Amino acid sequence: MSYLAVKVKDQCRYDCVSLGEIMLRLDPGETRVKNARQFQAWEGGGEYNVTRGLRKCFGMDVAVVTALADNDVGLLIEDFILQGGVDPSFVKWMPYDGIGRAVRNGLNFTERGYGIRGALGVPDRANTAASQLKKGDIDWEHIFGTLGARWFHTGGIFAALSETTPDVVLEAVQVAKKYGTVVSYDLNYRPSLWNYIGGQDKAREVNRELAKYIDVMIGNEEDFTACLGLEVAGNDENLKKLNIDGYKEMIKEAVKTFPNFKVIATTLRTVKTATINDWGAICWADGDFHTATMRENLEIMDRVGGGDSFASGLIYGLMTSGDPSEAVNYGAAHGALAMTTPGDTSMASLKEVQRLIAGASARVIR
Repeated sequence: MSYLAVKVKDQCRYDCVSLGEIMLRLDPGETRVKNARQFQAWEGGGEYNVTRGLRKCFGMDVAVVTALADNDVGLLIEDFILQGGVDPSFVKWMPYDGIGRAVRNGLNFTERGYGIRGALGVPDRANTAASQLKKGDIDWEHIFGTLGARWFHTGGIFAALSETTPDVVLEAVQVAKKYGTVVSYDLNYRPSLWNYIGGQDKAREVNRELAKYIDVMIGNEEDFTACLGLEVAGNDENLKKLNIDGYKEMIKEAVKTFPNFKVIATTLRTVKTATINDWGAICWADGDFHTATMRENLEIMDRVGGGDSFASGLIYGLMTSGDPSEAVNYGAAHGALAMTTPGDTSMASLKEVQRLIAGASARVIR
């Protein structure tokens, strides 16, 4: 695997460490947020979801770096983290003032959508503990230099939380690179997060600077356009048809702009309805393109977190086999399975992912 040097397991305490915010997701189930009388509670957060998937589906040793307000909601989120098998040792606990004026934990009300009604997320995350992290708050030398991590994952959601979080990401990736840790980044563009801190122009400024330190860049078409200024030529959304050649040209342009990218991966999704999507992925590595099996008319229960599960499957494949063709298929299969269950995080097993890659049907298993 000449294009990507992953440290061996016995050199590191962790297979992967992630940096990001973790919110309490409140899910109204089959009804609407505005009409709900009860909610199912989950945890979720773009960067965290990736490491949780690496642990629960793929059995890897992982940890998360984040911050929580020190109250019972924070303890509930920590309990979810522990149930997910993710090491919470690097959670920074911030004193709670009693009402959340100074610091609070984020909430995310999320309805799944159905048919012609799209999914809806109503985040309530201003002034959260994670958004107040700043350069110098985390001992990255201890994490990457003393304990060791084979892989570090973060992304554009955390970078968009405040004026200080991009500096935290920059500090983290610089130390990770110093110790030979592979760095992946999911662009994960969220207009609602950038609107009040400079909009798309600020998103591009921040992400183009951070991109200089990234080995594995992940995103979809909107992410690459909004965050890096790259576009898919000839992709006709009105026709709902994915132009694979257009994606390849975009990726080639990304490599020219950021020659440090060793792997670029993007999900390919055509939204027919909230519950029927075409779903696949493409990966560039070592000068070649690798396309995952395209699953047409994939039935979806809950699309939120599908991209994160794609990222964890991709990372698992790159870390274990080094074969980008295998890795992109792990990612696409894991993302597809994750969208068949509720919540942000994956409920799939490694055997299920492998069966799907091998072409297994949905017949009952007895």
